[in-house]
Amino acid sequence: MPETNATPGPRPGPPTPASIPKPGPPPGAAPRPGPPAGRPGPAPAAAAPAPPAAHPSPVPAASADPGRWGRADGDGTIHLITPDGDRVVGSYQAGPPAEGLEHYAKRFDALVTETEVLAARIAGGGDPKASLTALRTLRDGLDEAAVVGDVAGLHVRLDELVGRAEQGVTAAREERDRARTDAVARKEALAVEAEKLAEDSTQWKQAGDRFKAILDEWRTIKGVDRKTDEQLWKRYSKAREAFNRRRGSHFADLDRQRVAAKGRKEELAAQAEELAGSEEWSSTAAAYRDLMAEWKAAGRAHREADDALWARFRGAQDRFFARRNEHFAARDAEFTANADAKKQLLAEAEKIDLSDPDTARAALRNVQERWEEIGKVPRDEIRTLEGRLRGIEEKVADAADAQWRRTDPEAQARVEQFRARVEQFETQAEKAEASGDRRRAEQARAQATQWREWLEAAEQSVNER
Repeated sequence: MPETNATPGPRPGPPTPASIPKPGPPPGAAPRPGPPAGRPGPAPAAAAPAPPAAHPSPVPAASADPGRWGRADGDGTIHLITPDGDRVVGSYQAGPPAEGLEHYAKRFDALVTETEVLAARIAGGGDPKASLTALRTLRDGLDEAAVVGDVAGLHVRLDELVGRAEQGVTAAREERDRARTDAVARKEALAVEAEKLAEDSTQWKQAGDRFKAILDEWRTIKGVDRKTDEQLWKRYSKAREAFNRRRGSHFADLDRQRVAAKGRKEELAAQAEELAGSEEWSSTAAAYRDLMAEWKAAGRAHREADDALWARFRGAQDRFFARRNEHFAARDAEFTANADAKKQLLAEAEKIDLSDPDTARAALRNVQERWEEIGKVPRDEIRTLEGRLRGIEEKVADAADAQWRRTDPEAQARVEQFRARVEQFETQAEKAEASGDRRRAEQARAQATQWREWLEAAEQSVNER
């Protein structure tokens, strides 16, 4: 005969024995047998379960003692015993009433099993929101459930688990809020960094690499609401586009500058090559210095072209300076030989006999003529050699002057004049002294002394060499 329920409820799956606690009856109490089929059960007040403990524990399985929680009428009607009275939960026609009571007790055990599965899920860190929804569904349907068991205890157990789940939902929401706040802050910081790079940075490679790193990090940040995420993404994207525009403009300008630099350096390289054969050593060296200054001011061309143009420019410059160095090396050798020749000539001139000024002047002229024929000497020896020659010239000139002073008639006449005056005053002094005029004698001697000094000076001038 098929089973029919007066108040059909949900059909939970079969209980899992391993997950259902099976406590025995309270200490000192005997199991209560179920009422026989067809007889009314005990009064509801006598069958009410004990109040729940302060800390609810898993509800005992009803199938261990179905008669404790319900009764079956002889016609198969199944009653749940509650503190508020018995409630018909269904009808069992597929077998004896006791079997029907056990059937509805197993249904209760399935609810207990489902409840404890949800409890384990909460304790194990499962999704509290999904568990809360399932627990509320179980609790809300418990008053009408077609089961036999400790419904009140299960209700308390479900209330406790709903509270835990609600706490979990609250904690999860707070954690999500914190995570969202952190995620928003991280993306905000990345957007600010990107904007700063876009505005200030001229380190194009490093900044470009950093933009890529920011994007990689951005993709790892989850939990931002869509609206905020789109706003922050627009800031980052706008900053990246601004940076790319600045970088593109910079390199476009750089390309134009390099093209202009290439053209200018081609001109400078051609000028350097034209000067490479010049023998105007000083002016050409100065011209190369000017070209080098212009080369540096021209900027850089593209590397390959710049290297090739530099090789042309430097090659022409090197050729000119190599030729100039050879020229000056040969000239220096010539100047060194000239210096040696002039040193020998000076040694000869320093031996000129000054006793005969005319012969000395003739010898000096010969030395001077040969001196000019020899030519230039190294710059660092010019002053020394010229100084020695000037010294010889001065000695010859001094000897000629001394001879002229000795033979000058006017000078001799002055000497004789001074000598006559000395003799005159000495004679006057002698006469005055002989006549006893001492005063006139002293005056005459004083005048004689003065004129003698002048005579000596004149004689010295004439005899001085």
